[in-house]
Amino acid sequence: MAGAVSGVDPEANTRRIAAGAGHGDPTGWFERLYRAAGAGEAIVPWDRHAPHRLLLGWRGGGEAGGGRRAVVVGAGLGDDAEYVASLGYETTAFDVAPTAVEAARRRFPASDVSYVVADLLDPPPEWRHGFDLVVESLTVQSLPPTVRAQAIEGVRGLLAPGGTLLVISTGRDEPAPLGDGPPWPLTREEIESFASGPLTVVRIEEIPDELQPSIRRWRAEFRRDGAP
Repeated sequence: MAGAVSGVDPEANTRRIAAGAGHGDPTGWFERLYRAAGAGEAIVPWDRHAPHRLLLGWRGGGEAGGGRRAVVVGAGLGDDAEYVASLGYETTAFDVAPTAVEAARRRFPASDVSYVVADLLDPPPEWRHGFDLVVESLTVQSLPPTVRAQAIEGVRGLLAPGGTLLVISTGRDEPAPLGDGPPWPLTREEIESFASGPLTVVRIEEIPDELQPSIRRWRAEFRRDGAP
C-alpha cells in the first residue's frame, strides 16, 4: 500500500470508515477501506502479508488438495488463498471489494488462484455446495450482528457433501458486550451454529493470541455429511 498522505491520520480514518459497517452499510465499507489504504489514507487491520497463523497451524492444512476445489471467503489481498492453493487445491478466492481483488491479482500475477468479486451475503448460485474446502477467516466477525445469521448461512452453503469448513475468528464470552465494532467477536454458541443441518463439528479450539494473551481466537473445523 502507498505511504501515508500528509495531514491524514490513517488509523483514525480506518476507524471512521469501519464505523459505516454498524450504520446500515454491512459490506460497502470494505471497498472504501481498500481504496483509502491504497492511497495511504487508511490501514487494512487484517493485512498480515502472510497467511493467518491459525491457518498455517491447522491440523488438516498439511493434507494435499489433490485438485479438489477450495474457496477462501473474504480473501482480501490473497495470502490465505495462495497458501491454500499451495496445498494442491483448485482455489477460488473472493472478496466484496473490487480494489482488494485487483490488488491480490497484482501481488500474485502468476497465481493459479481465481480471484473474483462476490458478496458472501448474496453468493453466486452456482457456488452452492460447490467446494470441498471452505476457509472463512475473520470475515463473519467483520459483519454486523444484524447480518450474522445470513453470513453464516452463506458460508455453510458453499460446502460440498463430504467437504471441510475451517472457521477462524476472534472470540468473546456470552455476557461480554459486542461493542461498536468491527470486529464483533463470536461466542462459542455462534461458532457452533455453523454446524447446522448436514454440517457437524470436527473440533473447536480456543487459542490465546500470541501477542495479546487476553484475546483468544477460535479455530473450528466442520464436516458436511455425504459422499464427496
